[in-house]
Amino acid sequence: MLKNYIRAAMGKARYEILPDDGTFYGEIPGFEGVYANADTLEACRDELEEVLEGWIFYGSLSIIRYLLSTVSN
Repeated sequence: MLKNYIRAAMGKARYEILPDDGTFYGEIPGFEGVYANADTLEACRDELEEVLEGWIFYGSLSIIRYLLSTVSN
């Protein structure tokens, strides 16, 4: 299930070549703070996927902490 979510999100990724240095920049619209920059398109995709996985993981931790705090009170 998580793999399908990541695959769907990566399918929405947008990439561009930065004119200043020729590196690749990638982001996923709707995922604030999820972006990457690398020398090649493949490296940019890999980095973007890692950033997305971290975004999901840390977002999940925030939700779990919130739920635990409401149960504790």
